[in-house]
This record gives sequence, C-alpha cells and structure tokens, in this order.
Amino acid sequence: MSIELKLSRINRVYRPSELVEGKIIVKSSSSISHYGIRIAVNGSVNLQVRGGSAGVIETLVGVAKPISILNKIVEVRPSGKIPSGTTEIPFSMSIRQPREDNLERFYETFHGGNINIQYLVTVDISRGYLYKSLSTTMEFIVESDKADLVERPVSPDMVVFYITQDTQRHPLLPQLKSGGFRIIGKMSTQCSLSDPVSGELTVEASAIPISSIDLHLLRVESILLGEKIVTEKSVVQTTQIADGDVCHNMTLPIHVILPRLLTCPTVLAGPFSIEFKVVIVITFQSEVAKLHSKSDPTTPRQWLAMETLPLELVRTR
Repeated sequence: MSIELKLSRINRVYRPSELVEGKIIVKSSSSISHYGIRIAVNGSVNLQVRGGSAGVIETLVGVAKPISILNKIVEVRPSGKIPSGTTEIPFSMSIRQPREDNLERFYETFHGGNINIQYLVTVDISRGYLYKSLSTTMEFIVESDKADLVERPVSPDMVVFYITQDTQRHPLLPQLKSGGFRIIGKMSTQCSLSDPVSGELTVEASAIPISSIDLHLLRVESILLGEKIVTEKSVVQTTQIADGDVCHNMTLPIHVILPRLLTCPTVLAGPFSIEFKVVIVITFQSEVAKLHSKSDPTTPRQWLAMETLPLELVRTR
C-alpha cells in the first residue's frame, strides 16, 4: 500500500495569495477504512548555529526557537473507505488566511547554512488505534506575492571599484607590493533575483602574471542568540571571470546567474537576517599558491587581491 502527493505545478512554486492544489494518490491491494484524510501546511524559519563558528556556540545551540510562519490543517475527506486499486483524491487550500489585515510575513523559501525557510505540505490518513496512519510530506516553494513586490525599478547605478596594492589590508608577495597592480571595474549592487549580476572589469597593470579572476557570491546569515548576534559567511557560488593572464586594458564582462534556492530577497528581520555580498578575487601566479590549492577562496593570502561589494537582492514584478 502506498500514498503519494502530486502538486498541480511541476516547479512547486506558489505565492501566498494563491491556492496550493494537487491530488493525493493512494494505491492499495484491498479496500481500507479510515477516520478522515487531512492536509496540513506548515511554514517555518529554522535557526541553528553549527558548532565551531562562534567558539562558545555549543552552549548556545537550541536557544533560537523556530519562527512559525504558517500552520494550517484542512480535512479533505471525512471518515469512510478507500477502494482497492488506485484512488486519486483532489485537494485545494489557501495559504494566506482570508480574513485579516494579512499580518503574517511570508518569507521566501531559502536553504542556507544556519537559516532554513521551508514550507511543507503533509497528507495524513488516520486509520484508528490498530493501524499506523498513512502519511507523506512534500516541500513546496513560496515566492513573494506580486502585490508585495517592489514597484520601483532595480537601481541601474553601478558601483565603481579599484583593486590595487594600496587597497589590500593583508600582506602581499614582495614583488606585488613593489611592482604593483591596478584593476578597475564596476558592478550593480542591487539586483533582481531573476536577472544576472552584471558589470565589467579591466586589468590595467600587473607586476606578476594573473592566473585567475573569480567572483564569489557570499551569503551572510545572522542570528540573534540571547543578546548576541552570531554571523556566519559562506560561499554560495563561484564564477570564473577570466582564466590565465588576461590582456591588459581589455574590458571583461561580469555576468553571474543567481542560484535558485540558495538565494532569496535580502531579509532584515528582528531575530535573523540574510544578506549577500560579492567578493572579486584576483589570483596571481605564484609557486606558493600551488601548495595551498585547497584553501578557502575568500581568505586573504599573499598571492591574492580582493574586493568585497554588498549585494542587495530583490524580487521584482
């Protein structure tokens, strides 16, 4: 005997004002009695801090309680019988409560390192005390309602950046420090989730040949634990902009498509925040670098030059 959930949309993306629709498919070799078929929809923000990131964190784990966004149960069928064979039972339920002033805040689905915003639909067929209930769960994805989205267009303004030996706060290889380098560029620091991060970059001069230019997308997750804010940064995606020693004074395009569930609109809520940054890393050719090929790409090293830019992500209509 098996039970399966099938949602009406293949991509499983819904907005809070829409109905979540689908069907429950029950396959059974004999008819079964039940005490009701229910559908539950849950949405929550789960906050956890992994040990190690803040040193004393082992003592703080579990302090941040999950934030409930949505908790709703609907009876699809009263008690009765399901015949043998394959039975399809349609269901439909609204996510947002119809009454209100819509006080609930529907954060978009997000899967981070310490912050998980998740929406689940669960079907439960109750079969009394003698039998185990039949149930199955599926995640669906929530994106902001069109009415809640920013009407203002995404700012077309680009931030100009310079990467030289004088903008670096960490020790550099002696020949880089003395010979110098200069990379200039510009990049959009506000971006719609459906558009790529765009900009350009030019290597004007470099005393040492370049081996690679990479753009790292960082997520910055902050959680309020007691009176402490614990922040953790992690690389979500790396895009190589150039491989090898690029021609000087040639404009290189920056064009980075954002990963789907690992990004969401920038959130600054009370108990937690999700922000994003871009780190542009220039790797210079060096024998020392070969010994550290596995190191964290955003850790300052003598053979690296870097520039960090903020990135505000928004969902647009």
